[in-house]
Amino acid sequence: MKYDKYTIKTTVQAEDILSAELTELGVDGVEIDDNSIPDEIRGSEIFYDELPESVVPEGEALVSFYLAEGKDRSAVLHDVSALIERLRENIDMGDGGISVSSTADEDWINNWKEYFHQFEISFEDGKNALFIPSWENLPEEGKHDHVVHIDPGTAFGTGAHETTRLCIRALQKYAKEGLRFLDIGTGSGILALMLFLFGAAKGIGTDLDPGAVPAVKENFERNGLANADFELILGNILDDRSVQDKVGKEYDLVVANILPDVLEPLTPMVPGLLKDGGMYIVSGIIAEKADMVKGFLEKAGFEIIEKQQDGEWVCYVSLFHRVG
Repeated sequence: MKYDKYTIKTTVQAEDILSAELTELGVDGVEIDDNSIPDEIRGSEIFYDELPESVVPEGEALVSFYLAEGKDRSAVLHDVSALIERLRENIDMGDGGISVSSTADEDWINNWKEYFHQFEISFEDGKNALFIPSWENLPEEGKHDHVVHIDPGTAFGTGAHETTRLCIRALQKYAKEGLRFLDIGTGSGILALMLFLFGAAKGIGTDLDPGAVPAVKENFERNGLANADFELILGNILDDRSVQDKVGKEYDLVVANILPDVLEPLTPMVPGLLKDGGMYIVSGIIAEKADMVKGFLEKAGFEIIEKQQDGEWVCYVSLFHRVG
């Protein structure tokens, strides 16, 4: 199958949030080319690549996305153009121009394997987790409390990106044995998977992308969790009553690694999903929008107990207590 490759000329400042927002528009893959991506996060949730023939000036970035044959390009490109203009209100987007070229399926689906390597996340209590793709071998030396087998794929989430690392660290710190959780925007299932490794008993996930279904199944099986008590519900929890009814309520913990534009309408719904004293962990927040998110968390009645930051990304841990 052939894919069209669309490349946006932008800035390093904008590349993370632009690439994350593009994944919400139904594109088939995202790739970043700049001169500043650290080796340890190459090939994370997003498909990072180096293009030797392209020398990107300091401070600039090329963010590319792919559309398969048969997709409604005019609708997606309209949404991308609107996204670029919306982001300009808060971030220096630079040029913002879009160019197009064609590429074969295997050109981008397989090339990222060269750049995605095993990596480790360390926790406050001295424990750690090793994340390793299927084409690499376990290291001969070193002790790891958790070994997670996961490959990059079309569903968002491997654990390497700052937003996901923040969530995983918060979940490891606060998750209790036997908890029941809701993972909104499940993607690859990495956060749900980690919660079961941290002792969760039961979970529900929601996602808009049908690609999340095989991704979650494969990742759970690969990590010995094929029989975990987890259900993935496809649909929009914000406005789909059938999804809301299936999700139910009385959760010990709700986690959402989603961008602020989705967190804002979602957050007022979350108190109704939680038990009294339940926890709400949110990430996907670019630092410039952290105060805005703090504001609507507090407006919804949440008590923020911790703010964590990794690079330009922020995670909030909060509690909800019913009055009376």
